[in-house]
Amino acid sequence: MDLGLSGKSVVVTGGASNIGRAITLAFAKEHAAITIGDIDLPQAEIVAQEALKLGASNAHVVKCDVTDLKEVKDLFSEAVRINQTVDVLVNNVGWDDLKFFTQTDPAFWNKVIQVNFVGVLNCTHTALGIMAPNNTGSIVSISSDASRQGEPREAVYGGMKAGINSFMKTIAKENGRYGIRCNVVCPGVTIPEEGQVGEKSMWSDVESMFTQEKLEKIAKALPLKKIGRPEDIANSVLFLAADKVAGHVTGQVLSVSGGYSMIG
Repeated sequence: MDLGLSGKSVVVTGGASNIGRAITLAFAKEHAAITIGDIDLPQAEIVAQEALKLGASNAHVVKCDVTDLKEVKDLFSEAVRINQTVDVLVNNVGWDDLKFFTQTDPAFWNKVIQVNFVGVLNCTHTALGIMAPNNTGSIVSISSDASRQGEPREAVYGGMKAGINSFMKTIAKENGRYGIRCNVVCPGVTIPEEGQVGEKSMWSDVESMFTQEKLEKIAKALPLKKIGRPEDIANSVLFLAADKVAGHVTGQVLSVSGGYSMIG
């Protein structure tokens, strides 16, 4: 199905690994013009080449730490320089280290807050400055099902992701007048295949977070009895990004978790 994304200028933060990689490649199959913002340049370059082979109208990489507003502005400036505008932003960057809250400290809290929340503020604010004058745009932020009902070992992370949910609803209300739609996708546990992540990804060592035994227990507890894959999230992002099929959808939080959370 043609989603009307061909030639659209798309910025994907953290687009080099796991969910971000899948999102980048999904837009590539729709022939979008993709700008990957990532701290892992070698892995991002690999994904950009994959995107071109899959049909992206163009794909390029900008090294970007989303917690640094100057680097974020440079990312968007490069996207505009090459593609004239930014039609879609996917706030995908995320980071955590699974620990009980009592095992963490302020340095850890600050990193989680900066990467998962401040990064979204930086990117969204910059994107709105480009989209609003054009009276069009779509922003999709990747949150987490940990934001919807709490999850042990993800206290600060879940709190920041809950903040994203509320933030995006407000941004949707404030900017609908400019034709800008803002939505959220909440993945459950989503595991990449081998070779789908770079060395700097938190998913470079899956076993350190989820043993095979743990993954089997998680899958067994889900209504759909399976662990999520990056492509599951990417397909949902494509839907929300595309005006052709989701042009009247804004301010929504969509769980893509195999039924882990079913909150009305």
